[in-house]
Amino acid sequence: MINMKFYQTIFSPILLFFALSASAQDGSTIKAAVDKKKILIGEPLQLTIEAYYPAGSKRVETIDTIEHFELLEPPVTDSSKESGGIRIKALYKLTSFDSGHWVIPSFSISETIKTDTIPIDVVFSDFDPNQEYHDIKDILEVKVPEKKNEWWWYALSGALLLALIIWLLKKKKTPPVAAPRVVSTINPYEEAMQQLELLNRDKPAAKLYHSRLADIFRLYIFRKKGILSLQKTTDDLVIQLKGLGLEKEQFDKLSQSLRLGDFVKFAKYLPAEEDDQRSFQEIRNAIITIEKTEANTLPPGGGKI
Repeated sequence: MINMKFYQTIFSPILLFFALSASAQDGSTIKAAVDKKKILIGEPLQLTIEAYYPAGSKRVETIDTIEHFELLEPPVTDSSKESGGIRIKALYKLTSFDSGHWVIPSFSISETIKTDTIPIDVVFSDFDPNQEYHDIKDILEVKVPEKKNEWWWYALSGALLLALIIWLLKKKKTPPVAAPRVVSTINPYEEAMQQLELLNRDKPAAKLYHSRLADIFRLYIFRKKGILSLQKTTDDLVIQLKGLGLEKEQFDKLSQSLRLGDFVKFAKYLPAEEDDQRSFQEIRNAIITIEKTEANTLPPGGGKI
């Protein structure tokens, strides 16, 4: 989120300059613009704020936060003297990980001098829900061309095969020893909880952390619901998760956590500690909810794993 610290970094020298003035004068202007009004989740967005203050004008008003948006890097500011006053230009590089239709609020110098609000749409990547989905195909085996003029090889192979058959017929038969059957004593839910506990304790680097976090959820949902999640992209998996009956708010947070893992693994995005914990809690809560939902729909005494 853009907090007061960044505004103070940009505007503190400016506020000190205008604090020396007694009152505001006519002629002050302020405007704000963005380079795009629709972005994908995590895509950069540039916000430009430009203000002109005549000599003796009133100090600029600031805001604490811009809800639903985050600052990717410290803003770049520039100021110049112009017509007896000063012109200030600030460039902000923003992004958002909350999908929806959001508004950048107006920035004001006074009650009558302020910018318009700026609507921004934050969306997922486009996809066609009616398109057929294809699993990852197995590697095709390449046939070796048949070699000619090697009849003697087939003759030798046939002789060896015949000798082997004769030896097997003469060999005393012994009953085969059955291999011990390994029975898993842990169900998918318990396994997922144990893996989450180990992950939270070990806390590896961000890329490995989010990769293991997504794998724990994918393996649980495959073993519990039979959803082929291990071979699907995140977008394909999210579409299949709609049938689990999660509430919209929890479903959206789970989807964002899974997509954040893709940003970390493929876009080299470095999340904050609070982002890691939020993703961990959302995936853990989703597993608990799915487990409780299934338990409530099973008949008494049934549904043992």
